[in-house]
Amino acid sequence: MKKLILVFLVLVFACKPEQKTVITPWTPYDESEELAENASHESQKMQFKLIQSKILDKNDIWKNVADQISNFSEEDYQNLKPFILEQNIPTIQSHIQSDVLSYEKLTQWYLYRIVKYENDKDNMLNAIIAINPEAVNEARKRDKNKSAQNHPIFGMPIIIKDNINMAGLPTTAGTHLLRNNKTTSNAFIVDRIKEKGGIILAKANLSEWANFLCSGCPNGYSAVGGQTLNPYGRKQFDTGGSSSGSGSSMAANYAVAAIGTETSGSILSPSSANSIVGLKPTTGLLSRSGIVPLSSTLDTPGPMTRNVTDAAILLSAMSGEDSEDTATKNNPKGKNYMEDLKNGSLEGVRFGVNKSLLKDSIYKLTIEKIVLLGGIAVEFEPENLNFDGFGTLLSADMKVDLPNYLNKYASNEVTLRSVSEIVDYNTNDSLVKIPYGQVRFEGILSDTISEENLIQLKIRLHNEGVSFFEKPMIQYQLDVILSINNQNAGHAAAANYPCLTIPMGYKKTGQPMGITLIARPFEEDKLLKIGYAFEQATKIRELPEDYK
Repeated sequence: MKKLILVFLVLVFACKPEQKTVITPWTPYDESEELAENASHESQKMQFKLIQSKILDKNDIWKNVADQISNFSEEDYQNLKPFILEQNIPTIQSHIQSDVLSYEKLTQWYLYRIVKYENDKDNMLNAIIAINPEAVNEARKRDKNKSAQNHPIFGMPIIIKDNINMAGLPTTAGTHLLRNNKTTSNAFIVDRIKEKGGIILAKANLSEWANFLCSGCPNGYSAVGGQTLNPYGRKQFDTGGSSSGSGSSMAANYAVAAIGTETSGSILSPSSANSIVGLKPTTGLLSRSGIVPLSSTLDTPGPMTRNVTDAAILLSAMSGEDSEDTATKNNPKGKNYMEDLKNGSLEGVRFGVNKSLLKDSIYKLTIEKIVLLGGIAVEFEPENLNFDGFGTLLSADMKVDLPNYLNKYASNEVTLRSVSEIVDYNTNDSLVKIPYGQVRFEGILSDTISEENLIQLKIRLHNEGVSFFEKPMIQYQLDVILSINNQNAGHAAAANYPCLTIPMGYKKTGQPMGITLIARPFEEDKLLKIGYAFEQATKIRELPEDYK
């Protein structure tokens, strides 16, 4: 059967007359009616002030796409859809090895799909800020050099959050100030992906400054990218933040995999909100060099994918010790996170069940499924801990870490370096730059904690976070703790415990929910194996209806 399909596709591509795909220019539209409808949304975070960006012209994005898909048609898109849509990396690689697919056509398929949805005002998610103009050329090189493949990420188109440096494209963090910030070097993790043959396809929208600008504002909003929307319910469901574009682009199948970053919930939140897999690694497992920071104490990049297998592959591709990031010193090396996935099992695994979360019917049902699959559920009462000062830690870190990034990586066009200068800059034309205000940035300026007190604060918060997990883990000999979405993200961030969120169901409204597994530092392999076993046994994830 596969041979017949292959012969058919070869004939289709060989015999059809050449067609030129032309992208219809984007025209901004009147969104006042949409905004009026959302003004009565039950959640303040969904009461948008704008949807379309006032800064970014989508036609500037399409300029980097037009030539790359000029010879790729709707017919090509539909013919290749069964081999790409919702498929994991090993499956896609198998199609390429059998010549049903090529790296070039794979890359073109994703670019075509991005334009198909993002250039349509009724389906756009505002998930993409920039496109790599060399993506298809890079894919052609992979086709000519297939024998060089030494990692599954080879030839795979990846989307990165737009606070991660990529030479040749602006790294904006979603903010007006950095809209033209073309860095000259890649982030460390981007170099690791590229050296293994991976292709950076595009940069994703995000909550501006990694969600540390305004308070009570919508997740997924940035001045550059506009308002990111959730494909499971555009303008209905929260996208989560701050890796919002990475989440919605994965849910909508805009690339093979995506990278997000997390300080406290910024991978877990959008992953669970968009019914995908999100891994927040132990800080120090992956380098942060070349990434716009929030907190050097807590920040980490991580994979955001549609399945656990791809998360393991992407984690492996990004790993490595970085001399520029001391947190990575002596981190685990050479781990093949994909290798033992299929040996994962729930049999005999001791799961900590948070009693306070059992009132959630989907969480409760998920626990029952885990028990039926051989897991041991142990209920515990969570401790109330003193997390006062968490915001102070973030403010104090950003006051130092952001200028350090700007001094090292920002392009010459970016002349401002301090938070106070940026706050002043934003107040000029605030409707464009900061329509939701900048309360958190102003809070950075008002913070006066001493260096000595900051050190003590970090120690206390870390100890509180560790205690939150370790007391039940030791008392009940637990392997992992189970949470919902990003509800314990702050505890895990403070403790520096890794987390893996996986789709666990949908509310009656269709809103996705994730089950989040939390383990001890550098136990990502354990999380991935348990997560894989759960995923394969349940297969919860469903493609958003309007993006099938």
